Amino acid sequence: MKKIVLLAFLTLSLSSFVGKPTRYFFVNSDKTIKIEFSLNLKKTPSYKVFFKDKLVVNTSDLGIVREDANFYSDLKIVAVSKSKPIQSNYSMLQGKRKKIAYAANQYTVSLQNNKGERMNVIFQLSHDGIALRYHFPETSTAIKKITEEKTTYNFDTTTKAWLQPMSRAKTGWKETNPSYEEHYAMDVPVNTKPAIGEGWVYPALFHANDTWVLISETGLQANYCGSRLVFNDTSKAMQVTFPQKEEIFPNGALNPESVLPWYTPWRIITIGSLNTITESTMGTDLADPSTVADTSFIKSGIASWSWVLLKDESVNYETTHKFIDYAAAMNWPYCLIDADWDTRIGDEKMKELSAYAKGKNVKLLVWYNSSGSWNSTEYHPKSKLITHADRVREFTRLNEMGIAGIKVDFFGGDGQSMIAYYHDMLTDAAAHKLVINLHGATLPRGWQRTYPNLLTTEAVKGYEYITFFQDIADLAPTHCAMLPFARNVFDPMDFTPMVLDYIPNITRKTTPAFELALPVLFLSGIQHIAETPDGMAKMPAYVVDYLKDIPTNWDDSKFIDGYPGKYIIMARRKDNIWHIVGINGETTAKEIEIDLSFVTNSKGFSIAEDENGFQQKAVSKSTKLKVTMKPHGGFVVKI
Repeated sequence: MKKIVLLAFLTLSLSSFVGKPTRYFFVNSDKTIKIEFSLNLKKTPSYKVFFKDKLVVNTSDLGIVREDANFYSDLKIVAVSKSKPIQSNYSMLQGKRKKIAYAANQYTVSLQNNKGERMNVIFQLSHDGIALRYHFPETSTAIKKITEEKTTYNFDTTTKAWLQPMSRAKTGWKETNPSYEEHYAMDVPVNTKPAIGEGWVYPALFHANDTWVLISETGLQANYCGSRLVFNDTSKAMQVTFPQKEEIFPNGALNPESVLPWYTPWRIITIGSLNTITESTMGTDLADPSTVADTSFIKSGIASWSWVLLKDESVNYETTHKFIDYAAAMNWPYCLIDADWDTRIGDEKMKELSAYAKGKNVKLLVWYNSSGSWNSTEYHPKSKLITHADRVREFTRLNEMGIAGIKVDFFGGDGQSMIAYYHDMLTDAAAHKLVINLHGATLPRGWQRTYPNLLTTEAVKGYEYITFFQDIADLAPTHCAMLPFARNVFDPMDFTPMVLDYIPNITRKTTPAFELALPVLFLSGIQHIAETPDGMAKMPAYVVDYLKDIPTNWDDSKFIDGYPGKYIIMARRKDNIWHIVGINGETTAKEIEIDLSFVTNSKGFSIAEDENGFQQKAVSKSTKLKVTMKPHGGFVVKI
């Protein structure tokens, strides 16, 4: 009898692997999400993902191939840890939620290759998803180089996907691609080939076995490259793939390089309903904590901006003076001055404008061209931020002029050396108490937590494209209705929204109420408003008053209703005031009933539209709210 009990004990033990199967199950605390980890016959690690006992990610590969070592095949399990509770509480200065609590069960699988070298695979299972990353625990001062990451996501062939194509490097205007500025392929088979041929960017949305899955990455440090997804025809799965060879800082590294020990970025898989996807904070939960000790200079808010509708000629002293007055009249804290300000206005006049703006309680932001030799752009200041010494010199100059922050444009891709450039720039900007906006840039992947002075990033086909091309304006309704389900789920997005009046030489396809909803719907630490002072002057007083008090940092967010690319209704709270907004990306009207039981205050108002234009109505918590969204229309509620 004792021998039988002892045998049973050894079978269950995780510390001994004699005669053991190589399958292990990891679960979250809710027991709604489960991973099955195993080694196959080639001794390659793999995993499956279950949600409420339904298989949503089929058998998918894990592993890393280094230049000096193989951590993909012919591996053995050395140890599998017991569940370790992970808990953290943190605050965000911008985004969908201010105070965030993260809790997960952590499991570590320790693997060894045929040379006796070690690699750990770390899994963390929270209530809303899975995070995994690799860890090389040994110590070495020699530079190790990763040539391929084998992580895949294997979905059933019935899975549908909503994906943004990766652009081809060194294409587009002045060779400025890639910059995450493409339209989404929506509701397509998971094995769809992108028209551009370079795979898909994060976040990538999937509908598998009646479950929504969002895949992205976070915790991207200076010793790794940004990655993307490419459908592997051999494994029939989406594979994590490294950048194109051109995506580097001049003479810098493309693929990951580092000494040991070494952690790779987190691969994150958010799992559940559309509520789960849109309300999740996994992208910052797993990001590195803030490195900025003094955040007193960081303030989110709305900015006036002349360039988006008025273009290059608006960058001058007189127009900027007018847009400072515009920001002051609207209670907006910022005014952005775009490209070529260094010659169109000059330092001395900039000092005058800065002093004038300060008297109006407005801060100035100025544009920079990040690029050196990696594209042929001519806008300037250019090549002023390339080295640490360059940045110290230039940022000191901005401090002396009284400038509050910078918009930096035209980056060169996702290679490790370019990712390190982002980190260096964010660090130096924080040291000089400058807020920063990255344009023509990669997805920030949670950097807004690590560097809270990063208030926003473009990485989207935003409003400036709408102002240039009618075919892009035609796609704006569905594009905008897609963004809250993917691009803007975790990371701030500088779409530069909202034209209420008209766009020169373009027929706008969205209604004014659709446009009015965008500054609350889209998350960005700075919202650069496209509408001009002349256009704003044509609006009803209640619309202008509404826009004078739009938060950009929220205490909470709640998904009400919607479907990717079709429509969305979101509620966001600041203090005890709820803002509820909706947009309709389709050509048929929608009538939706909203239960207001979750709001705090008893009364408020809505702004929608009828055949005569904007229309304001009283709203009461005691009654259900019925809203009608016209084709390509929208609404806002404040209560």
